[in-house]
Amino acid sequence: MARNCAVAIILILTLASVASNSLAYRPGDIVPMSRMGQYHASRTPWHDMIGRHCPIFAVNREVLVPVPKPTGYTGADPYKLSFQVGREKFYIPWLFVVNRKSSEVPMIDVHLRYSGSDLLGITAKVLDMPHRYVELHPDIRKQFWDPQHWPKHVLVRYTWEEQSEIDVASGFFVLFGSGLLVSFILSIYILQSSRDKLARFVRETVAESSIPGGGVAKVE
Repeated sequence: MARNCAVAIILILTLASVASNSLAYRPGDIVPMSRMGQYHASRTPWHDMIGRHCPIFAVNREVLVPVPKPTGYTGADPYKLSFQVGREKFYIPWLFVVNRKSSEVPMIDVHLRYSGSDLLGITAKVLDMPHRYVELHPDIRKQFWDPQHWPKHVLVRYTWEEQSEIDVASGFFVLFGSGLLVSFILSIYILQSSRDKLARFVRETVAESSIPGGGVAKVE
């Protein structure tokens, strides 16, 4: 049973390692992203965004994302979007995009943090689209404020920040935990392999302790 327990622990560690690798990214990989919209009290389901609108791992860039017309849209209320990013599904809370009480075309500024091949976190906020961009693409402003023109296009800027992979405290705890786990597994194997010797040692010790003073015990 001890051996089965050790095998189960090794299997769990292997599966955990595989799961961790499945979430890993390489520079240039598309980071999956999905979008949900809300207008009034009506929400859309999550919709997967196509690759050219998604973040690219460790690559700063800007993309124009189409925003579809919501059901029952009258223009009287704000239209907001929410996003889920990465296979880890980091959640971006509601962002007001249309009718946000501003005369400027909106831009979504997305800040992503990563370390090595791991996506650590994400934040986003709505800003005014830079005037230099509007000047280069004047149709964007015209189409955005045209109530009959859908889908609207919103500029999304993805900015990546790399964080140090060196974390002394976390590394210590990982090494300490790994050492304890390895010691536990080795102890199980050692006890399993020396069980017969230990039993014999106990029997001989008990037998010797029960011999009367000066007597000779006969060990079968």
